[in-house]
Amino acid sequence: MGVERVQEIANFSKETIPEEFIRTTYEQPALTTVQGTVLEVPVIDLSDPDEEKVVRAIVDASSNWGMFQVVNHGIPHETVRKLKEVGKAFFELQPHEKEAYAKSPGSESIEGYGTKLQREVEGKKAWVDHLFHKIWPPSEINYQFWPKNPPSYRKNNEEYAKHMHGVVDKLFRCLSLGLGLEGNEMKEAMGGDNMVYLLKINYYPQCPRPDLALGVPAHTDMSAITILVPNDVQGLQACKDDHWYDVEYIPNALIVHIGDQVEIVSNGKYKSVLHRAKVNKEKTRISWPVFVEPPSDLEVGPHPKLVNEANPPKFESKKYSQYCFCKLNKTPK
Repeated sequence: MGVERVQEIANFSKETIPEEFIRTTYEQPALTTVQGTVLEVPVIDLSDPDEEKVVRAIVDASSNWGMFQVVNHGIPHETVRKLKEVGKAFFELQPHEKEAYAKSPGSESIEGYGTKLQREVEGKKAWVDHLFHKIWPPSEINYQFWPKNPPSYRKNNEEYAKHMHGVVDKLFRCLSLGLGLEGNEMKEAMGGDNMVYLLKINYYPQCPRPDLALGVPAHTDMSAITILVPNDVQGLQACKDDHWYDVEYIPNALIVHIGDQVEIVSNGKYKSVLHRAKVNKEKTRISWPVFVEPPSDLEVGPHPKLVNEANPPKFESKKYSQYCFCKLNKTPK
């Protein structure tokens, strides 16, 4: 197989974990998490008929936190349940069945089943395996990366993508209005209906030393926004005022992260959230983020209506593909 998967390592790790998974002391969750405090990030009811109130809540959360949770979002609970069911079932397949979807070595595409995502700092590894594939628009979908097992995988993912549009449109409208722009301008700056929805399944196996390891190290998302569904095993942490806090798990809520591209287009008014994922000793944690991204060849920069002499651009414009390459390879932007 060539690549050792974390799921396989976890099967043989009963009391200790390999050295490459032990984070430095300034990253270890046991040493860096504020204990006894769960971060209650803003919870916003998307069904509230008072749009101004929703806009204010989203602006406040996006400016001060970079993260919020949405309830009454319009995606049926059954649709979310089925998405989770088939994603979990894929990771419970035999290793050779999952390897059929592995990204090939040297591939420039992010899509496929894998373990390593970006250049590893100090050779440290994350306690996670993943599956990436695009779920929208149809012209961007490559079904070779969509599992054929379980058989309902495709149907359930297509159903989820269909329901995702309403949430995405509502969020971008509110983010746009909150900047004093027309309701459609933020979405248009990200590519409009050509925006790409990239689904990732993070699979964090049980870990005998969750005090030393991380599922995903601290990062901000490259996307415009990220809309995430977790399973019921708490693990998401956010950095607020230079401290790490657990983020409360709320059943049936979607977690929204402001990504780098919204920070750039807003010229810094909205903040992309620094976050990471812990792992658990007794339970497997799984999450399903959808990264809502500009098309790869779209140039993204501060919105022209938001810059002037008094408020000069804080970011340079850059093609999204170039931005991603620099960030994943940790090269100067």
